[in-house]
Amino acid sequence: MSIDDRKFQVFSKQHLEILPQLQKLTPDHRLAMRAVAEVLPFRVNNYVLEELIDWDNVPNDPVFQLTFPQPGMLAREDFGLLCGMLKRNAPAAELAAEVKRIRYSLNPHPAGQKSLNVPHENGQPLAGMQHKYRETVLFFPMAGQTCHAYCTYCFRWPQFVGLDDMKFASKEAAGLVEYLRAHKEVTSVLITGGDPMIMRTQLLRQYVEPLLGPGLEHVASIRFGTKAPAYWPYRFTHGEDADDLMRLIGEIRAAGKDAAIMAHFSVLRELQTDVAQAAVKRLVSAGATVRTQAPLIRHVNDNADNWAQMWRKQVSLGAIPYYMFIERDTGARGYFEVPLWRAYMIFTEAYRQVTGLARTVRGPSMSCTPGKVLISGVVEVKGEKAFVLKMLQGRDPAWVNQVFFAKYDQRATWMDQLKPAFGEREFFFEEGMRQMLESGEARVWLPTEVDALEETWRMESVEPDHEHDRKLDQ
Repeated sequence: MSIDDRKFQVFSKQHLEILPQLQKLTPDHRLAMRAVAEVLPFRVNNYVLEELIDWDNVPNDPVFQLTFPQPGMLAREDFGLLCGMLKRNAPAAELAAEVKRIRYSLNPHPAGQKSLNVPHENGQPLAGMQHKYRETVLFFPMAGQTCHAYCTYCFRWPQFVGLDDMKFASKEAAGLVEYLRAHKEVTSVLITGGDPMIMRTQLLRQYVEPLLGPGLEHVASIRFGTKAPAYWPYRFTHGEDADDLMRLIGEIRAAGKDAAIMAHFSVLRELQTDVAQAAVKRLVSAGATVRTQAPLIRHVNDNADNWAQMWRKQVSLGAIPYYMFIERDTGARGYFEVPLWRAYMIFTEAYRQVTGLARTVRGPSMSCTPGKVLISGVVEVKGEKAFVLKMLQGRDPAWVNQVFFAKYDQRATWMDQLKPAFGEREFFFEEGMRQMLESGEARVWLPTEVDALEETWRMESVEPDHEHDRKLDQ
């Protein structure tokens, strides 16, 4: 397989009127795209433009929907207001004020990312980190807070639009290392963003190498959340920097840790180019575990055949299908969200089409405030229809793997729209969530001073029975 290298070129909102591919759209359509791009981030590159989008199928092409702003992504009133302001060339300060208002109305940080996920040491928040689940810490390197192209549905869109009080980022890994040494319960670090693979390997090393040293033996895996294999696969196939990345993966493995690439593939087309397939194969050959995931997005991948074909192709390349997510309750959710019942049906239909090798995938799953909630089925008991739900991951480890039920609601698209079934007053985790919110401490697994005193008392109270041991020896 011969794959020519190409130079990376990026395009943003100022190019929406001049991109040659967009000239077939009407002026009103281009104006609409500009209006949406004032609020939500837009960035695309030449590979996506030239290799992934079928321009004869625009605007319905799924990758076009995935990467270009669409008129339906804003509320009708806000959309009309911005279009009018652009038409009359409104003053920049006036436009910026409306844009800021709209952004803050779009639930910029869902699921307690700012209020509950950020760990504190000595009363101070730790920059660029989240610790929602006991075993996993998320780390946001400052230099990795952009992507080769932006997804229109992205739930981390505030990272890219200048909402500085909404950003997660850290300039160096020292604070992360110190935190990990004090928290032996953490077994996995997820380096995320943005996209850490936007960084050159030399810079990525500055964050990774400290995690390979002594005192962090309990950290068994280092994960990289990335869409680069789909949006810029040359990152893994061409040049000295790609070679150096493969060496870094080997060094992670040599240190006894798993190097996991959490690759986002949304549609089959992203896996059909020669360079994308070569990228996945090279990562696997270098020793990385490649796991694949993506949210279910209306207008993009809300059909079962796409998912079944993707999962089969991923398996054939050596990757592991991992998650189908539900679109989060942020940003342009009204344009992209799929009712939960339909998400379950799409997943089930796709799941039925693949062999056990691809049935490693879990879904559809909501990453909501209490944890990752799986839609496991729909049942009817004594005339009451209900969703069967399972907590795959939880803020409280005691919640994990618990099954619970919600009243069936054909309009529901997210967890906060569901109500308990079968006469229950509330879901099993709600009392615990109230306590976390009241205390401001979501890491319930942390040992308290009382726990430490009780453990010390227990150990000191149990005196060794040497006489009993001698009798056993005889």
